[in-house]
Amino acid sequence: MFDSLLLLIAVAFLLAGFVKGALGLGLPTVSMGLLAVSMPPAQAIAIVIVPAIVTNIWQTFGGPYLRDILRRLWPLLIGTAAGIWLNGGALTGPYARYTAIVLGLLLAINAIIALSKFSFSVAPQSEKWVGGIVGVVTGMISAASGVQVIPSVPYLQAIGMEKEELIQALGVFFTVATLALGFNLTSEGLLTAATAVPGAVAMVCSFAGMFVGQAVRTRLRPDIFRIWFQVAMILLGVYLAGNALLKIQS
Repeated sequence: MFDSLLLLIAVAFLLAGFVKGALGLGLPTVSMGLLAVSMPPAQAIAIVIVPAIVTNIWQTFGGPYLRDILRRLWPLLIGTAAGIWLNGGALTGPYARYTAIVLGLLLAINAIIALSKFSFSVAPQSEKWVGGIVGVVTGMISAASGVQVIPSVPYLQAIGMEKEELIQALGVFFTVATLALGFNLTSEGLLTAATAVPGAVAMVCSFAGMFVGQAVRTRLRPDIFRIWFQVAMILLGVYLAGNALLKIQS
């Protein structure tokens, strides 16, 4: 049983790391979705959190834009940390059994938004207050599901960053979000010694997948890769939400 769990973790994080290396995001989203098929989301987040923090820190310092990113995104970062703190306890409270449904729906919604190529722009003079609101909403969603891409990623895409700057900005944002979520998990007693070995396997496989993804980033057709990736996330999200709903009703 333990060996099969570690195998599942290894495969999930190899795939998630590859996606992160190729696209600059997706490690918590993909790994959470895959792990939640066979374990409660709270347990999955406890395994995901340390590899997510480490790989995001790696991405944060992978470019020359850090100072500009912090100056531009501080309301988003503070708002996200505040939202995570405000919704602390969501994973272990009375509504925890609905977490898998929320996770599945978020995976599907995020993928549908990406496939629809829905886009908008945020005026420079509005970035600060819009970023703060987006951060709080993202943080509250993250505290309940482990997913940090809604509505933060559409917002980051809407403020007009170049490709490499956006990838580094995603690293900065996810670093702050996962650190804040890690404090929540620690206070809720979800990060324990029992997650050490699974977390170590997850971290090694995350970096292995990331290096492969980064190596082939320039050789991939990103438009085609994104389409197949998002279709897979829709199917996974629908399955997670439907399966969790059936369990609640039975």
